[in-house]
Amino acid sequence: MNHNKFFNSFLSKLGPGLLYAGAAVGVSHLVQSTRAGGMFGFELIIAIVIIHFIKYPFFEFGPRYTAATGKNILHGYMKLGKWAVWAYLLMTLSTMLIIQATVTVVTAGLFTHIFGLETLGGHEPQIIAAIISSLLLLICFTLLSSGHYVLLDKLMKVIILVLSVTTIFAVIALLFDNPGLYESVTVPFSLSETTHLLFLVTLLGWMPAPLELSIWHSVWSESKNESDGKITGMKEAIFDFRVGFFGTAFLAICFLSLGALVMYGSGKTFDLDAVRFAEQLLEMYQQALGAWAYPIVALAALTTMFSTTLTLLDAFPRSIGVSLELLFPKRINHRKNGIIYLVWLLITIVGTLSILFFFLPSMGEMVKIATVVAFVAAPVLAILNTLAMFDKTIPQQYRPGKLMLLWCLLGLTVLIGCSASYLILF
Repeated sequence: MNHNKFFNSFLSKLGPGLLYAGAAVGVSHLVQSTRAGGMFGFELIIAIVIIHFIKYPFFEFGPRYTAATGKNILHGYMKLGKWAVWAYLLMTLSTMLIIQATVTVVTAGLFTHIFGLETLGGHEPQIIAAIISSLLLLICFTLLSSGHYVLLDKLMKVIILVLSVTTIFAVIALLFDNPGLYESVTVPFSLSETTHLLFLVTLLGWMPAPLELSIWHSVWSESKNESDGKITGMKEAIFDFRVGFFGTAFLAICFLSLGALVMYGSGKTFDLDAVRFAEQLLEMYQQALGAWAYPIVALAALTTMFSTTLTLLDAFPRSIGVSLELLFPKRINHRKNGIIYLVWLLITIVGTLSILFFFLPSMGEMVKIATVVAFVAAPVLAILNTLAMFDKTIPQQYRPGKLMLLWCLLGLTVLIGCSASYLILF
């Protein structure tokens, strides 16, 4: 009984941190981390660790700002000037449809393969993917329009728990019952290889997630405060964030390990078509572990991508609504934000489906575009988050210390250097 009370108490303290995890653990983990393991074995684990270290302060500043002020961090942007909010809004509007389309089509690919819908109605694979995507987005719309934050919060606790348990179980099973690596055809990672560097950029662009997620996390935190009728304390907010942040870092390593243990050195590569990728991924796990493993891995993969699709679909309209409210306070007040949310939710869904039905390239190209944009844009949001968090209006006891400032400066130097290098070299 005491164990149940402890577990329930632990879960009750988690909220936006699990929404962070739901949005972060998706294409970056299931697709890119698994491909990283399949292509280079365990070599890129160090890259995953380093990028988490570099980006940590900028992600923490989202929930930290809300705990310190009771407002989301876009209010901090507004104190810097309207230009800062406009910068975020324009970045969001320019990338949200392709990001939503990317995660939705990967989810649809998994759903299509798991439930054997590849020949649905005799349509072409792209049409089938678009149809399944429509159904998934309809489900997400129903969930979000009926429950908003409260329902999303409860649902995510279940999804992330299932995902974590099934993924960890699959890795442990492989470690103890691994058929062996194919060492004769392994490929070492090389910084002198252009294709290897480009893959590293796409891996790190969304690892652990685009920096926009720090803003979404802050907005979710404010929504939780409104639902609870009180402001979450700093200690509880940071704990909640760290559970999500370090949990997703661990899961990234787990997915990379799955790719390394099953695919690395086999001489095979992952297909860039969403349905074929899902088929290859699940079939290899089944071959390595046996038929019993299929439902475990399938459940882990599907819950991963559905949680990402759901949380992103909530994050875009929610953060756009907040941005517009700040930019046009006389026209848009907080009471009307629910209507703005629904309007942008529909715009996001219609725009996403337009891409999937009429402009759908390969999954690989969509992932590449979205991750590279996130990689190049990361320094902009990192700078804005830092300026907002170190603003003099933040109470002294909640403002980060000198060590965190040095950490930020180091991270900014690396992010700016990497973005500039990419733009110059590629």
